[in-house]
Amino acid sequence: MTYTIGIDIGSGAVKSVLFEVEGDRQSWLARRCDRIRRRDPMQLAEEGRDAVLADAGLDASDVDYIATTGEGENVSFATGHFYSMTTHARGGVFLHPGARAVVDIGALNGRAIYVDERGKVLAYKMTSQCASGSGQFLENIARYLGVAVEEIGPLSQRSENPEKVSSICAVLAETDVINMVSRSIAPADILKGIHLSMASRIIKLLKVTGIKEGTALMTGGLALDTGLVAALREEIANEKTSVEIANHPDSIYAGAIGAALWGAYRHGRLAALQARAA
Repeated sequence: MTYTIGIDIGSGAVKSVLFEVEGDRQSWLARRCDRIRRRDPMQLAEEGRDAVLADAGLDASDVDYIATTGEGENVSFATGHFYSMTTHARGGVFLHPGARAVVDIGALNGRAIYVDERGKVLAYKMTSQCASGSGQFLENIARYLGVAVEEIGPLSQRSENPEKVSSICAVLAETDVINMVSRSIAPADILKGIHLSMASRIIKLLKVTGIKEGTALMTGGLALDTGLVAALREEIANEKTSVEIANHPDSIYAGAIGAALWGAYRHGRLAALQARAA
């Protein structure tokens, strides 16, 4: 039996999970998500580790491997670090075993990852860093419109005449939104337009990676944005493709889950090598 912790440090939040792995059986024991909000991510990583251990009634000495991903390569107490592309792929397949693609939309960028049934990355494509299809951009627009983050999705879905944002650059896109407000365009139509623009770019990423059919699971901070999910499904219907967009209540933990599971795999391989050497 192996206990592993996965910690995903993103641009907006630190996610921590604890797993118990025995053979092919993987049990999720505890989880924690902390928004960074100008706090020290390394301190939040330590607090996340302590919290999941306390929730499971375990001590630090019980843990066999602590794996980090995202911006967590400098976590002092970690055993190892994994590239976030591979952890999101593995975590996505854990959450949705039928998924053959993972669409990760984080605070600063988005990416489409083509995976096999084991969660192995076959191909991927990322947005540029200045792209307006990110969580931080959407939060900035919502703040300018005076809309709470949790209201973005429901408000977008009430739109009757969406106004698309054409610019890829986040700075220019924000200028477009300011012009829309000056033209008295409703916040719902602005948000729906942004969602449709984001969805269009995400679908292009999926196409570039070669994904033509099957399920694409959304992960990251925007996975539960109902407005974005609806816009993606609408755009896919217009494109007449066979890709199905899915999300999961725990999609934000995909990277941390993948880190924990890859940590368990690496621990097992190292243990086998040591036994062979002995």
